Amino acid sequence: MAPKSDAQSQSSAASQSPDSHSASSIDPLFHIIKILPFAVLRPPRLRLKLPSFTLPSPMTVFALLLLTYFMVVSGIVYDVIVEPPGIGSTQDPATGAVRPVVFMPGRVNGQYIIEGLSSGFMFVLGGVGIVLMDLALDKNRAKSVKVSYATAGISSVVIAYVMISTTSIHTSRKNLMITSNDPNPANNTVYRHSLFFWPV
Repeated sequence: MAPKSDAQSQSSAASQSPDSHSASSIDPLFHIIKILPFAVLRPPRLRLKLPSFTLPSPMTVFALLLLTYFMVVSGIVYDVIVEPPGIGSTQDPATGAVRPVVFMPGRVNGQYIIEGLSSGFMFVLGGVGIVLMDLALDKNRAKSVKVSYATAGISSVVIAYVMISTTSIHTSRKNLMITSNDPNPANNTVYRHSLFFWPV
């Protein structure tokens, strides 16, 4: 082990080495910049603290994932790029009244904004229903709470399934639509819809 005096001399030499290197510089501009500003100004004593990041709660992460899923299945990318109208309208030939149209007719690869949002909401409703049914299986909850969770979950899944099936019927009609005006049926092109919430 080195003596105490040797250790102190080594530490002092190490601390003085940058100063001696800067003092040995022959650049006059370096000395002016080093001395002149600090002859008038005094650097403040700042006590900066590093920001501390905490992990979000599981429910926050679940809510963000659910919101992202809703935006994706609703066709938000299609809505931003194409900018379709929110809802369509048609005129009744008998009465002349204007009726709203939810499903875009005449285009397989198109959708109204309300069409995508309603489809995405039904998918999210079905997913939330499955989560509620899973919570109903918890043995630590009261029986009345488990019955409420199970009832709400089953109802959500059934409503979502019925609404998605209804939307699929309108989609299947658009799947069989012929878009070409060629009188020869062999030359007509049939476009098919892979997912009704995301036109392709």
